[in-house]
Amino acid sequence: MNKQMKFLSRTVFAMFLVLFFSVTLIQFVNADELRNNPLNQRTIKNSYKVERGSILVGGNPIAYSTPTSDTFRFFRQYDPGTPYAHVTGYFSRQQGMTGLEAAMNQELSGNANAQFFTRIMNTLNGVKPQGSSIDTTIDARAQQAAYDAMMEFDFQGAVVAIEPDTGRILALVSTPSYDPNLLSTNNDAEIIANYNALTEDELQPLVNRAIAGDLYHPGSVYKLVTSAAAIENGDVTPETEFENPASLQLPQSSAVMRNSDQQTCGSGSKATLETAIMYSCNIPIAEMAMEMDRDEVPKMARAFGFDQDLSIPLEVTPSTAPQPLDQAQVALSSIGQLDVRTTPLQVAMVSAAIANGGTLMTPLLVESIIAPDLRIEASFDPSEMGKPISKNTAEALTSMMEKGVSDPTGFAHLSAIDGVRVAGKTGTAQNGIDANGNDLPYTLWYTGFAPVDDPKIAIAVVIENGGGTAFENQGGSYELPTAVGKRVMEAVLSE
Repeated sequence: MNKQMKFLSRTVFAMFLVLFFSVTLIQFVNADELRNNPLNQRTIKNSYKVERGSILVGGNPIAYSTPTSDTFRFFRQYDPGTPYAHVTGYFSRQQGMTGLEAAMNQELSGNANAQFFTRIMNTLNGVKPQGSSIDTTIDARAQQAAYDAMMEFDFQGAVVAIEPDTGRILALVSTPSYDPNLLSTNNDAEIIANYNALTEDELQPLVNRAIAGDLYHPGSVYKLVTSAAAIENGDVTPETEFENPASLQLPQSSAVMRNSDQQTCGSGSKATLETAIMYSCNIPIAEMAMEMDRDEVPKMARAFGFDQDLSIPLEVTPSTAPQPLDQAQVALSSIGQLDVRTTPLQVAMVSAAIANGGTLMTPLLVESIIAPDLRIEASFDPSEMGKPISKNTAEALTSMMEKGVSDPTGFAHLSAIDGVRVAGKTGTAQNGIDANGNDLPYTLWYTGFAPVDDPKIAIAVVIENGGGTAFENQGGSYELPTAVGKRVMEAVLSE
């Protein structure tokens, strides 16, 4: 009997320890994580009792709380909503939170650790709870110019602009977009209907193409990374010459590589690296890559931020640059095809690092946190993420990118701005063929920065389904994204 009682008491005691540990874990260790989970409806419903802080652009609110007369004391408003939707995200009773609403929820709801003593004092003084505001790094001119250009041409894709020497994100646009106000009303039936319509839309407006989604083949803008690896290793200079055939049989493969115009790269039996960048030629870049160690280009890509976790504080899907398995894969991946995939943010980071003399700054979307009494609770200073290339390599890449703009025959010449030195690079990524053997529409790119002598903006533009057979292979590979990039750079440089 005593043996059975001992076993029972020990079992009960063990169960008590497990329960104690579980409660401690939930109430203390995982409390913040559970409280801030976007799916936690109790947190969201409780937060409607608090005047949530605003999200600001240039000191002006683009997301703010408005008092109501119903049981939910506030509801969230977005103005203008659609151009900033993938920055702010939405705050919804039914569907949770996304964007900065989710990433900065503690601060916006007044529950951050920095606001602990403020909450106590407000409780003692009978002051109604209020969240802090988030001041973003977005430049309203750049954001609006990017959104307007993408919508004017009815493009699907994204635009990201960065201030090279600080990493401040000046524009972050994904199209098609959506109106966050559709998901922030106090009418549950309306929210559900609107959310279902957005999720069922085949164009996927809720996906933030600038930093997430399925990612894109970078195509020829990746040639900047390949060239950076070769120049940094001392293997080449912009004047280095390569064999210049119109087609290249890839080693140990049945695949044949050609340049975009199906011709040689410029004129002559040889082509320089500068010529290859100007005219976005595939074959000289592939030849250069195959002369290097197989891991050199992926290593350089990682130095620029590929395959790294990044929070801005929105979570960014890592771009990928796997090591090729053979020389044929080396050739294809060197021009941004095969398994190389990227976000527009990552491409903008490459141009920003080149513009900044080889130093890559950590991208920032939040400038500061402002308390309800207008005190700066926290500010986010620029920080160096890495130094992927030397100043000399950055200057070499810059000179080639500038030549691609300043020369009227260069593929990036349409991004030229009167009185401004602009560096640019276009890109076209193929996406396979359809059931009838026709090319699927291409993914089109533009990246660059300006002014060359004092960079204020680095930009990446991607357009889905914008070239190939649908455009009779004429011009669509560079005109469309270049037009968008130029307009955004002009907006930033207009003052």
